[in-house]
Amino acid sequence: MNTPIYLDYNATTPVAPEVAAAMRPWIEEQFGNPSSSHVYGRRARKAVADARDAVAALVGASADEIVFTGSATEANNLALLGLARAAAPHKRHLIVSAVEHPAVMQPALHLRDTGWDLTVLPVDGWGRVVVDDLCAALRPDTALVSVMHANNEVGTIQPVAEIAALARANGSIVHTDAAQSAGKVVLDAGELGVDLLTLAGHKFYAPKGIGALYVRRGTPLKPILFGADQEHGLRPGTENVAQIVGFGEAARLARARLPHATQHLATVRDDRHRRLAAAVPGLVLNGHPQHRLPNTLHVSFPGVSGRDLLAAAPDLAASVGSACHSDADAVSGVLAAMGCDAARARGAVRLSMGLPTSKREIELVASSLIAAWHAVAP
Repeated sequence: MNTPIYLDYNATTPVAPEVAAAMRPWIEEQFGNPSSSHVYGRRARKAVADARDAVAALVGASADEIVFTGSATEANNLALLGLARAAAPHKRHLIVSAVEHPAVMQPALHLRDTGWDLTVLPVDGWGRVVVDDLCAALRPDTALVSVMHANNEVGTIQPVAEIAALARANGSIVHTDAAQSAGKVVLDAGELGVDLLTLAGHKFYAPKGIGALYVRRGTPLKPILFGADQEHGLRPGTENVAQIVGFGEAARLARARLPHATQHLATVRDDRHRRLAAAVPGLVLNGHPQHRLPNTLHVSFPGVSGRDLLAAAPDLAASVGSACHSDADAVSGVLAAMGCDAARARGAVRLSMGLPTSKREIELVASSLIAAWHAVAP
């Protein structure tokens, strides 16, 4: 079987060759524990420090504001549950958006089950939080507002800077899950005004199993795991040096490639959209037409199931939505929150491109999807 064209970069990315090369010595030769005082430990400790510098530079932070974790899911849990453990007794209200990833929504629901008040902000038809809704939801006891930077399904980018300004003026801490944004658009924690920001290595050509949480200096946060005092006392456990080194190299690459990467991704995305729209009457774009990730094209094909459409195009590797739900037949929670009807949600397909995606592949993908639509449409 021929290798299909990969169009699921929002689910995961391949490890960049430069990243693999940077990791190799720390897998095959260097094995020191960064906490050890001898030369092996010092080498490992410097490698971790260098990677921390690179990740901090990617998000406009200082190195001491970066906490390495085992994944973005862990970073999100640390942000929400760690803040909850540190919050004052009179601060027991949490706000999240209706389109959050389960890695944010599930900790939020857990806090609700333990006695916190939870407000879930609705989104408009483009999947964006309405800032006036946030204003109405903020309360004196609001401890945390968590709104993702960019949606993993439809690609919509949220007005995080506006949200943060309002929330912080209210005395609330602000968290954003930026796992989908790194390497695609410029991220600057200071300009966004957030206190906590989540990253995932495998979304920008680093390996799986490594993430990070930006923690603004002075942000009240307590650990949710217990052990030694690694990662500023917030994430105990011996550091995974090889993964951290790879994460750092991926961050360096991502920073060097912007804004060229943003332009390339937007070009291939828009070319694919034009080709499909010209050949498929009634094709509908899901997500904001301007405020969205440059690599993400989420569209609904009329009269068909997105799952059936992709099955009829075996030379493509894409998805109908988030990798966390891609095997489920239920309507996507994101599309439901956006008010999409059942037929539109049923025909949805997510096509997420990456830096390796070529214009030639765009032509092949468009032709394959158009042929598949004609084959399965009634």
